[in-house]
Amino acid sequence: MKSFESSSSRTASAASTASAVITGIGVVAPNGFGAQNYWQSVLAGWGTIGPITSFDTASYPVVLGGEILDFDAEAHISSRLLPQTDRVTQLSLVAAVEALADAGMAEPELPEFSAGVVTASSAGGFEFGQRELQALWGSGSKYVSAYQSFAWFYAVNSGQISIKHNLRGPSGVLVSDDAGGLDAIAQARRQVRRGSGLLITGAVDGSLCPWGWVAQMASNRLSTSDEPDAAYLPFDQRANGQVLGEGGALLVMENAEVAAARGARAYGEIAGYAATFDPRPGSGGEPGLLRAAQMALHDAGLEPSQIGAVFADASGVADGDRDEVRALVSLFGARGVPVTAPKTMTGRLASGGGPLDVATALLAMRHECIPPTINITRPRWPEALDLVLDTPRPAPGLAAVLVLGRGYGGFNSAIVVRAL
Repeated sequence: MKSFESSSSRTASAASTASAVITGIGVVAPNGFGAQNYWQSVLAGWGTIGPITSFDTASYPVVLGGEILDFDAEAHISSRLLPQTDRVTQLSLVAAVEALADAGMAEPELPEFSAGVVTASSAGGFEFGQRELQALWGSGSKYVSAYQSFAWFYAVNSGQISIKHNLRGPSGVLVSDDAGGLDAIAQARRQVRRGSGLLITGAVDGSLCPWGWVAQMASNRLSTSDEPDAAYLPFDQRANGQVLGEGGALLVMENAEVAAARGARAYGEIAGYAATFDPRPGSGGEPGLLRAAQMALHDAGLEPSQIGAVFADASGVADGDRDEVRALVSLFGARGVPVTAPKTMTGRLASGGGPLDVATALLAMRHECIPPTINITRPRWPEALDLVLDTPRPAPGLAAVLVLGRGYGGFNSAIVVRAL
């Protein structure tokens, strides 16, 4: 406890240069709960995209998703919380507990006012909201739960985690679609640099319900394939759209000195970050992803040659894939760095995808191994992109990884994670 108190009393100039390290990882993903289970699934190339089971998709052109199956909320969430929480909030609470346990943080040790929660969300509790709207229009206003006032909200995951663990330090939520999870991690890093001792950060997201399904289909980005192995194929000649999934990762981020003082073993450091916006469609301006990656490297004090792997955004939409390949070639040269997209196993997890990629990158550095991108059999740009296919690639000395995320509407975010 004393180490956290000393952290918050440091001078502003010292705090501004503090390193932010990740000491705990909590994963809730279609292909695994817990960091180690998830990592083994990724190494095995276990694809979990399949027909949606949570609702009837017979009347929809989009029928596949990356679902978390066999999640028993009652086994993890108290009976008091169950009726007031959406599925993604329940998953978030599980991920937070997992991350804290992985960091070796017992409940009494948590610093009440110097620890906070910063998450991201693309849709809030969509499934909960749909259920209550159905009650409103089907039965009347008196059948709408009072919990609807907050259970649908974007910030509810941050709030419920904060309440459960009594974390009353700097907290918040970021909303920038699939880029949001990286933005949340960056905001947590700012708070650590300002003197906070500990932040739970990242995102668990998803809206696999009819209301969320229709909202996502409006973008015209979703794959209408009914073949699980052929629906989400980023950087492939057969790319035909995206597949949605649910889940993500929450991370325990600490001041490096605080973590060392309590004997924690850090996975790595959040060394650099930047975000940009794409120009208005039709304006002729260049996409902002390259600038985001360049500025993140500059923030980390690294040259492109020092990056050992890139975790791609991997749009799965031809134009988006092309823009990302151009950015990577401009920064690293043709086939200048190994590129992977393990999200081909789960689908795109909205704002949960970026933090899950950061968690995977940290595990990749620890195990010196780059995970595979599955199902890509006809690469579209093999002369330009060194895509890690089919099987994991050994990467001795892997010390720095670039993670990219892009959100609908022009959001671009980039994070550099570095081994310690």
